[in-house]
Amino acid sequence: MFVLSTLVYPSVLALLCIGTGLLVDRAGGGFLHPALLPAVGAAGLIGLSQLSTYPSWLAPATPVLMAVVALAGFAVCRGRALSLSRMILQRPWPVAAMVLAYLLALAPVLLSGRPTFSSFMALSDSAVHMMGADYLITHGQQYGHLDLHNSYGQFINAYYNTSYPSGADTLLGGSAFLLGLPIIWVFEPLNAFVLACAIGPAWVLARRVGLGMRTSAVAAVTCVLPALVYGYVLIGSVKELAALAMILTMGALLAGHRNWLGLAPRRSIPIGLVVAAGVSSLGVGFGVWALMAALVLASILVAEVISRAVAPARAAAAAAVAAVTILLAALPTWANVGGSLKAASTIASTSNPGNLHEPLRPIQLLGVWLSGSYKIAPLAGSLTATHILALLTLVCAAIGAVWLIRIRAYALACWIALMIIGWVLVEHTVTTWGTAKTLMITSPVIMLLAWSGVGAIRSLPGRAAPRVAAALVAAVILAGVVASDALQYHASGLAPTARYTELESVNSRFAGRGPALFTDFDEYSMYVLRSLDVGGPDFVYPPAALASTSTGYGQPVDLDAAPPAALLAYPLIITRRDPAEPRPPAAYRLLWQGSFYRVWGRVPGAGAALAHIPLTGSSSARCMRIGRLAGDTPTGTLAAAPAPVLVRVDLQRTSRPRNWGHQRQSVVMAHPGTLTARFEIPFAGAWNLWIQGEFMPGVPVALDGRPLASLGGQLSGNSLVPDTLPPISLHLTAGAHVLTLTRPGATLAPGDGGAAVLEGITLAPRSDAADTLTVVPASHWRELCDPEPEWVELLTAPPGA
Repeated sequence: MFVLSTLVYPSVLALLCIGTGLLVDRAGGGFLHPALLPAVGAAGLIGLSQLSTYPSWLAPATPVLMAVVALAGFAVCRGRALSLSRMILQRPWPVAAMVLAYLLALAPVLLSGRPTFSSFMALSDSAVHMMGADYLITHGQQYGHLDLHNSYGQFINAYYNTSYPSGADTLLGGSAFLLGLPIIWVFEPLNAFVLACAIGPAWVLARRVGLGMRTSAVAAVTCVLPALVYGYVLIGSVKELAALAMILTMGALLAGHRNWLGLAPRRSIPIGLVVAAGVSSLGVGFGVWALMAALVLASILVAEVISRAVAPARAAAAAAVAAVTILLAALPTWANVGGSLKAASTIASTSNPGNLHEPLRPIQLLGVWLSGSYKIAPLAGSLTATHILALLTLVCAAIGAVWLIRIRAYALACWIALMIIGWVLVEHTVTTWGTAKTLMITSPVIMLLAWSGVGAIRSLPGRAAPRVAAALVAAVILAGVVASDALQYHASGLAPTARYTELESVNSRFAGRGPALFTDFDEYSMYVLRSLDVGGPDFVYPPAALASTSTGYGQPVDLDAAPPAALLAYPLIITRRDPAEPRPPAAYRLLWQGSFYRVWGRVPGAGAALAHIPLTGSSSARCMRIGRLAGDTPTGTLAAAPAPVLVRVDLQRTSRPRNWGHQRQSVVMAHPGTLTARFEIPFAGAWNLWIQGEFMPGVPVALDGRPLASLGGQLSGNSLVPDTLPPISLHLTAGAHVLTLTRPGATLAPGDGGAAVLEGITLAPRSDAADTLTVVPASHWRELCDPEPEWVELLTAPPGA
């Protein structure tokens, strides 16, 4: 799966985009620079997938249609394809830059050696994109049949039935379905690929400002992967990345406007498709950036009409072709433009900052941010270095602005100026979340201007000195961007592959047997368990009937608080394996158990319990509550689940480095060091060691000096609910034992600088007693008092009777 998702998938996607780009180029008169074909092809595929998913009956054919269009492009443009191959061999720099950008953007996944995605749960919008990509290709853009009682249906309805931009999602879904690959494992490769497509137009723009081929390749990578953009790659902002590729493509087409503007009207087709793809990917908010390009192009066209270089009729025809292309290729967006405008307005005005603790800083436009996250300010020394590097970039950008005027690149200069003006205007009209996106989209344009300054320095009089000076400045700019991206790579978090693989097996095993109540906080489950109609009480959109089981978004789910009647709607309950978590109600039996999860099934015909009472306090207090419950219905039946036998390790009494921090009751293993915990076992036998926490880097665990395991790549993505790792099986003697957890020194592994937070250590006797249940007539209630039960239920009859 790793090779298929990271190497085969992007290779096939590249062929799809190039073939489609060739066909678009033929339709537009054959003027596109070869470096623009992948991005223009991606725009064509977005338009195609938007149209094919608009009617639900055609949606499942989307992957085939994408393949047919790409093959048609290669067939119709055989000569161009062959010449393109020869050109790549002779001048490989743009392709080399695209490959390098893809490898850098996907570095955390590639170097992990497993299918995954980066910055897990840093922004759970990516869960929505995965779910939407699957839904749109399976069902199309029709939502009337959704079940709105559960989280899955509510999410799809709240996003996609309200004109949420879906252009990148249909591209993702169509290409993944074509190869039969799980969307969850190709999501990150798609992000990296879309960003790599932006290299082509960035290279064309770098050449336009006077840089050589090899320097343009370096400049393109730097422009496309500045610190802020790299941060957005790691959190999976597929909408913004697709929009960025389209914006840079508009800039490249604008810079080469003499090849198409005012000539044959059909030459407006490519830019029309690019604008449509941007609108489909980002919504009508993309119109801000499309307007910048349109103003420059309109000015040029009007000037040429006035000078009689272009006939008014031809200019009008070109504008009409572009407008019709935009309308058709983004038809689903325009069909509900009111909803799209409302969605854009909501994003622009929302007071919800998303995953941002504070607004981003304008300095982050300049490509450098020496921190492990674009959301966190660099430390004192790194902040000074960041300011120095940013100042150099700013000076180069100022020189570059003058240089563009000097080389008479007026159209490009005007476009860049309007992009900066657009950023300033948007900065003062939207809230924190929208401002951050605008900064990210504008950053590559500023970086291009800085590289224009490098070209200006190189053109100064003299032989060696200007070249050396330009090379040094270019090296410093490149080093700043690379260092910034490396720090984010080092601190990235990767999704737990094994846990999602297990959930995929649950989906296959129990497909169609939902709805399923899901008690873990993990909104990615809605894609992985897409066949089970998941309801998550702690999700953004919880089932209304189960509101009492969670105290809010991301908070723990308490099944004991569920109204018994509300559970009748759930044939399945999926819980995390955790020795301290109570068993589900008596109406459920354990159907399946894996390393991470248990699946419970409702016994056919089991009615709702008359009462479900969690028991706490002393043994006598528990027994009295059971007696009172039995007195309510003397002829009924009582069911009870025994409380588990647990040995808990007190983290506050462990030995650990002083420079480790605290997060509530947990221990933050912030630096290399060892935690030593001492505990006693009451009796010898088979035990399970349960460790709770978030562990991205490898953390070796040893017991009594004997290595047990290495924790790593285990994240829940939610600091509010402790993540329980799979148990480690042990044979222990009675008495004292010593457990150690060690955070080793830094390595080059992805996420090695990520979270390592220990939240709990528990031992429990190893047994198959998870499904243990004691059922007695109400008159025999005293039999339930010993051993102490965790909860008791009053039933009208034994479950399953």
